[in-house]
Amino acid sequence: MDNYIIPSLIEKFVSFLKQQEKSQFTIVAYKKDLEQFAGFLTGQEKNDIRDVTKENIGDFISSLIQNNYTKKSASRKLNSVRTFFRYLKNEGVINQNPALDVSHPKYTKIPPRILTKIEYRALRDFSKEDSRTYAIVEILLQTGLRIGELANLMLEDIKKDSLVIRPYGKGKERIVPANRIVQSAISSHLKTRGEGSSRYLFITRTGNPLLIRNIRQIIGRCFREVGIENATVNDLRNTFISHQLANGASVEYIAKVVGHRRLSSTEKFIFLSVERFEKKERLKEL
Repeated sequence: MDNYIIPSLIEKFVSFLKQQEKSQFTIVAYKKDLEQFAGFLTGQEKNDIRDVTKENIGDFISSLIQNNYTKKSASRKLNSVRTFFRYLKNEGVINQNPALDVSHPKYTKIPPRILTKIEYRALRDFSKEDSRTYAIVEILLQTGLRIGELANLMLEDIKKDSLVIRPYGKGKERIVPANRIVQSAISSHLKTRGEGSSRYLFITRTGNPLLIRNIRQIIGRCFREVGIENATVNDLRNTFISHQLANGASVEYIAKVVGHRRLSSTEKFIFLSVERFEKKERLKEL
């Protein structure tokens, strides 16, 4: 590999990711991050990868934060740059990985947002006004699916008492239990869904697959209508995990259901569940 032009190297890196059978979600994310990095370097008149220094990378991360990117987002993009340079080093294009000498921006990790019992009930009650919205809300609350996994659900993925969750991002295919609430919500939705050629469970009024942004808009409207503030779609997943652990489900079981690759990702919710229980007990004593 004797081509040192950055855009060309990015394309080769993307091809490498495809050969490694990385998910489309992962490939697109890397490609966008690196194209943004390449655009910044062009402004610095850097087109040869051998001329890129740790200072250039550090300036790129700083510029992101100055342009209102969160420190968390900037940190993720630094990971993309580091992975790219590691690939180039393994390919013999460069001798050192300058990105390793750039520190991640420090940011405070905000605890997962868990819906209160009142918010939980209000969201469910309001969503009943529309069968599609109700099915979306119940699936998210009762199964802990990611928004992308929900958008990818096909009609053939709906089984009698379970859902087949297709690979999404880094997640692998898995089977998720569907309780009676989910089964009933899906059944009601299918009665009003309409036919059309799309095999996706959730479709628009015109028969096209419901996109992630459409789902965010639907849930966002529900939040506004019932007065739930500072919440996102992913907080429904957080709520499912926290409630399940509080009700005695094992960490191993919940990690399997929600598709966590590391138990530590699930374990962090134990402390939230304990705190909520202790707070509840303290209120009883007052």
